[in-house]
Amino acid sequence: MPSTQTSASAAASRPAAAIFWAGLIAGAMDISAAILVYGAMGARPIPLLQGIAAGLLGMRAFSGGLATAALGLLCHFAIAYGAAATYIAASRIVAALARRPFLFGPLYGIAVYFFMQWIVQHSRAIHRPFSMQMTLVGCAIHIVCVGSPIALVNWRFTVR
Repeated sequence: MPSTQTSASAAASRPAAAIFWAGLIAGAMDISAAILVYGAMGARPIPLLQGIAAGLLGMRAFSGGLATAALGLLCHFAIAYGAAATYIAASRIVAALARRPFLFGPLYGIAVYFFMQWIVQHSRAIHRPFSMQMTLVGCAIHIVCVGSPIALVNWRFTVR
């Protein structure tokens, strides 16, 4: 039976597995939270997903039916995997990112939220006026559903 040290180094040498799980979990949690939270505010799932695709297609995304909703979901997961890969790569350079997931995960979630807002402002997506309430809701979702799961999965694959 391999020692704990051997198991830890084997896990640490598998960044692709960490990225796979972190991206999958963060992507699933984030889109689920978006559908639930924004659904409670009146948003419907298909237009919500089409709104993500609108970053590429502009207003045409809303007339594309399930195809553009699927494109939005694909884009959403591509972004989640990009966020996971970025954090995991950075944690290989700055070891504290791997060792302190309860500090750096929430901070990373906030950073991802504001980075995404910057991307939206430079895309073809619909630009909505600033709302402090929506900013706080978005940050909360990204803390709980994006940054923290990515940091915790990374911790699992590198420190434990």
